[in-house]
Amino acid sequence: MTSTHETTGDRSPRRRLGGRLAVAAGLAAGLAVGWLLLPRLLYGREAQPLDFNHVLHTDDAGLACQDCHRLRDDGSFAGLPDLAGCADCHTETQGDSPDEQRLVDDYVSTGRPIPWLVSSRQPQNVYFSHAAHVKLAAIACSRCHGDIGASTSLPVYEYNRISTYSRRIWGPRIAGGGPRESDSMKMSDCTDCHARRGVADHCLMCHK
Repeated sequence: MTSTHETTGDRSPRRRLGGRLAVAAGLAAGLAVGWLLLPRLLYGREAQPLDFNHVLHTDDAGLACQDCHRLRDDGSFAGLPDLAGCADCHTETQGDSPDEQRLVDDYVSTGRPIPWLVSSRQPQNVYFSHAAHVKLAAIACSRCHGDIGASTSLPVYEYNRISTYSRRIWGPRIAGGGPRESDSMKMSDCTDCHARRGVADHCLMCHK
């Protein structure tokens, strides 16, 4: 006949194992739910004021990146195209796109600047010279901006609700970066590229 002490002692390790498995399963489930829900909580989404077809302008109209995204005479970057550049070709509606109609009615005819949401906007304490990278280092625009020049529509703008900066700076992965070289624009991306090219870094190169 088996004693009560022997029965309890025999089952105790099983209970402890079951408890550990339950804790591990709960932890794994919590991490999985958090991993899926965190991006929705952390990042907001907002549509651009207008859609834009890069292929239509580059392939069909024959424009280059620099025709709209210009460098000033001093080598600094002028940023997004100004409304005057758009108005050169869009004084009247072309085609039947609703976005084309809004471009002419809401912006070109009124002279109101288009409030584009800039995915590559860096913090105010970061300085970046496009001239040094595009002209001197001959780095292609796609290295940092991806294949946006081959797009027929603009992606939804995603921004960090806490920092207010674009998710493109950090990258699509929660841990940062992404599968492609152009998926993020973090400081570590810059320093890694400089290290491969033999560029000696110092703080005031980028923070002024």
